Amino acid sequence: MASRVLGRCGRLLCLASLQAPAVTARLLPAVAAEVHRFPLWATAGGRLMCEARTVKKKDDLPLMPTRTRLEELMDRAVEPEDILQAWAENSGTGNQAGISLKRWTHLVIKTKGKFKEQPPELLEDPRLKNMLKTLSQQVSLVWNSTLVSALQALWIMNLPPTDPVLNSVETEIQWRMRRLTYKQLAHLIDWGIGRKGPQDVVIVQAAMKQLELRWTEIADVRSVSTLISKGEQMAPTLLDRLEDKALELAEAFTTEDIRKVCVSLAAQSRRSVPILRALSYHLLQKSSSEFTTHLMLDMAFAYGKLNFHHTQVFQRMASELLPRIPELSPVEVTRLSKSFGFLKWLHLPLFEAFAEHYTLNSEKYNVFQLSNLLMTFARLGFQPSKGDEFYTKVHSSLKDSFSRFEPFLQTDVAWSLCVLQQAKPQYLIPLLQERHISTFTDASPARRDNYRLKLLHVAATLQLEHPESFNTQPFQNVLDALRHQSPSSHLSPLQTSLRQILHILVDSRTDALRVGVDTVYGWTIDGEIVVDNDNKPVSLLPFKASHLPSGGGQENLPDGAHRVAFLPWEFPNFCSKSKDLLGRFVMMKRHLQLAGFITVEVPYYEWLQLKSDYQKLSYLKDKIGKAVAEDMAK
Repeated sequence: MASRVLGRCGRLLCLASLQAPAVTARLLPAVAAEVHRFPLWATAGGRLMCEARTVKKKDDLPLMPTRTRLEELMDRAVEPEDILQAWAENSGTGNQAGISLKRWTHLVIKTKGKFKEQPPELLEDPRLKNMLKTLSQQVSLVWNSTLVSALQALWIMNLPPTDPVLNSVETEIQWRMRRLTYKQLAHLIDWGIGRKGPQDVVIVQAAMKQLELRWTEIADVRSVSTLISKGEQMAPTLLDRLEDKALELAEAFTTEDIRKVCVSLAAQSRRSVPILRALSYHLLQKSSSEFTTHLMLDMAFAYGKLNFHHTQVFQRMASELLPRIPELSPVEVTRLSKSFGFLKWLHLPLFEAFAEHYTLNSEKYNVFQLSNLLMTFARLGFQPSKGDEFYTKVHSSLKDSFSRFEPFLQTDVAWSLCVLQQAKPQYLIPLLQERHISTFTDASPARRDNYRLKLLHVAATLQLEHPESFNTQPFQNVLDALRHQSPSSHLSPLQTSLRQILHILVDSRTDALRVGVDTVYGWTIDGEIVVDNDNKPVSLLPFKASHLPSGGGQENLPDGAHRVAFLPWEFPNFCSKSKDLLGRFVMMKRHLQLAGFITVEVPYYEWLQLKSDYQKLSYLKDKIGKAVAEDMAK
C-alpha cells in the first residue's frame, strides 16, 4: 500500500515539474527565460518515485563502517598492554591509531597514575611507536573527533614541542579549525589552556577566536560551564557571550554546573549579577538530596567572595546544614562561618551550632581555625548563648599558643577578643610594646593604618575596661606613635545632613560643636556637644576632654552637664537584613560610653524618613532627651 501511494505521488510530482516551466513562461516570459528548474526525475530518489519503485533494505548504504577485530579488542581492554598487543596483532588505519592512543593513555592513567610518574621506557615500546607512526602518516584521514582526542592524548603524554607526531597532529588541527564543532573547540580550550608550547598557544587562541565567532552554536550546559571556568585566559568579549549563553541555558544547569560556574566567577572576581541571580533561583528548585555539603561550602565561598546576597538561598543552606553540623569537620565549620561572616549574614541557630561544635570538638581545632572562628564572631558581634563554656575552651586553647602567633594574627585575635569582651590584660599588654608595633613597618600603607587603628582599639579596651592594668606612662610613647591625623574621607549624605542639622541645633556657634572628632581611642565622632540641665548646648571649649590628644580645656564638666556624641549608622554598619550593628560598632559605642559620652545613635533607616530640617531637628532633640533620661536612670 505504501509503495503504491509513493508511486502515485512521484508521478504527480513529475507532471508538475514538467508543466511548471510552461505556465511560468506564459505568465512571466521575461523571468521564465532565466529560471532553470532541476527536474525531479534527474535525482535518484525522483527516478525511483516516478518509476513507482520501492526502496528495499538491500539498496541502503551502510552509515557506519563495519567494526573490526581491533576495535572489539580495544573495547575489552583493561590494561595498557592489551591495547598495544591488539595493535601489534591487528594493525589498523590512522583513525584507529588515534582511537587506540586515546584508549591507551586513559588506561595508563587509570592503572599506573600520571605520566610524569612513569619511567621513560614506557614511551619507547616499538608497538606504541608504530601506532604513532601510523597516526602521523595517515593524519589527513583521521576523523575530527578522533583527531582532537589524539591531540589530548599526546598532550597528556608530555611529548616535547619538537616531536614530529605532535607537530603533525597540531598542524592538521589548525587546518581543520573551521570544520570542528563547538564541543571540539571547547575541548581544545579546556585541555590546551596553560600549555606553554608555541603551537599549543596558537591552537588555543584559534579555537577561542572560532568560538567567539560561533558562540550562538553552543547548546549544552557542560560546554558553557567548562569554558566559563577557564575565563581568566579568555577574551572579555567571549566571556560576555558565554555569560549570555549561561543565562539562556540556566534552567538546564545541574547543581554541579551551578557550583562550577559560581566558583569560577568567584576565582575571577567577576561579579555577574544576572547569572548569579538566575543560578540562585534555579538552585532553590533543586531537591534536598542535591544540596550536598561540598556544594554548600563552595556556594557560600562564591557568595562571600563576590559579596552577593540572596537571603532565600542562605536560609535554604542554613536549614540543610543544621542537621549536618555534628558531622562536619573543623575545616568545614570554619569555611562556612567565614563565608557567612564576609556576607555579614547572621543566622542565630546556625552560629549557635558552630559554637557548640567547637565546644564539643575543641581538641580537633587548630589555632588558625579557632582564630578564624573568633574573627567571624567578632565581625558579626555574635555572642553564644553558652558563652561561659565556649570561652573557657577558647582561653584554654589560646593560653599557650597566643604568644607564638605572628604579629598580624596576634593583633587580629586580640582585637576580636576585645569586640567580644573577652580580652584579658595578658593578651593586650604585649601588643602595646614597641617591639610588636615595629613589625608593621614593612606592611603596605593601607594595611599598616588598619592595624594601627586596631592597636588603638586594643589600648582603649585596656584603658577603659581594665583600668587597673593600664599605666599611661609606659605606653605613652607607643600611643603617641600610633596616633596621627586620620586621612580625610568623603562624607556620606547621612553625615553631611547630620552635620548641617547639628549646626542649626547649636545656632551655628563654633564653640558649642565639634565635628569629625578623632579621639585617642581610635574612633571618630561625627558630632560632639555638651548640654546643660535643660539639654541646651553650651560652649565645650573650657571643659576638659580626655578623649582629645590635646586634653581640651581646664575645667571639669559642671553638675548636670552631659557630653553627647552623635553616631550616624550607615547601611554597611549593620548585619545583612537586620538592624543589629556589626561587632566593630558595638565596641565603638561601648568605648565612648565608658569614656563618659552619652551616645545618640542616628540609623539611616530612621533619618531617611525625615523630609524637612524641622523634622530632623525635632528628631535630634527628642533623641538627646531620651538618651540623657536613660543615662540618669542608670
